[in-house]
Amino acid sequence: MKYILIINGPNLNLLGRRQPEIYGSRTLDDINRDLAAMLADGLCLETAQYNSEGEIIDALHHAGFDPDCIGIALNAGAYTHYSYAIADAIAAISVPVVEVHMSNVHSREEFRHRSVIAPVCAGTISGFGEKSYRLALEAIMQTDDKT
Repeated sequence: MKYILIINGPNLNLLGRRQPEIYGSRTLDDINRDLAAMLADGLCLETAQYNSEGEIIDALHHAGFDPDCIGIALNAGAYTHYSYAIADAIAAISVPVVEVHMSNVHSREEFRHRSVIAPVCAGTISGFGEKSYRLALEAIMQTDDKT
């Protein structure tokens, strides 16, 4: 079955408890459940959350060449701003990756203004809270419809 993979990076397992004024009060499980319900027939959602860079890279490698994976939504957390290893993994795979951020990274600390993964992603969505994930999934599904 065709699927979209959502990879969440470090500290996103703490959603619902971590800085609710920025990230809201819903948990990652709550968000994933809602996202799975919005997918088109014949498409499923796989989700993963990793606090380590190597596990994110392994997940990108695995899904990135899987003919059943139509796209990846990646919230790399703080790795967004300095992980050239994750950027290299994205550049190496054939599946489109959409960079996702719940907060508007440009309205936050200066170090968050630069993404080293953005140049190798199909697009970036930030600042819409959990709706950022919905927008990423919609973009992936629309891109897949064109192929």
